[in-house]
Amino acid sequence: MKSMKIRRIIVTAVILLAAYLLQTAMFPALEIAGVKPNFMLIVTASFGFMRGSREGMLVGFVSGLMIDIQSGDMIGYYALIYLAAGYLNGIFEQIYFDEDIKLPLFLIAGSDLLYGMTIYFLSFLLRSDFNFLYYMNRIIIPETIYTIVITLIVYPLLLYINQCLEEAEKRSAGRFV
Repeated sequence: MKSMKIRRIIVTAVILLAAYLLQTAMFPALEIAGVKPNFMLIVTASFGFMRGSREGMLVGFVSGLMIDIQSGDMIGYYALIYLAAGYLNGIFEQIYFDEDIKLPLFLIAGSDLLYGMTIYFLSFLLRSDFNFLYYMNRIIIPETIYTIVITLIVYPLLLYINQCLEEAEKRSAGRFV
């Protein structure tokens, strides 16, 4: 049982590291009109509704902390935002079904919209930048659409990994009963 937890931790760490490297190294090259997808948010939201609020918060905190360390402005700014996204997506664990892709797409799109608005309100509005419609039309909505397109590609892989881990956990638990 303990080896299964260690396996899940290692797999989660590898997924987070791969997501971070993709977002920081590859996605800037795939930038379209100044907008790139939020891969770390896809991973955070997916872990939230697949595994629950606790794991979503943990993955979100680590994701945000990695982004905070990279940006170097403030430690904890993105960690708090991603932690909240993981928690909010974890609330939907009870109504989440593996076969249905509509809920994950809706949750990830909603998370990206809330993420964009939170960044606007905390970063720009507090500096008296009141051009919300411009930011919404040029940054938030295009990033959400781009993130949804990437979600259609990445989500099945995350779902497959989660299902493999759950099957291994069930087999391991069955041996002890």
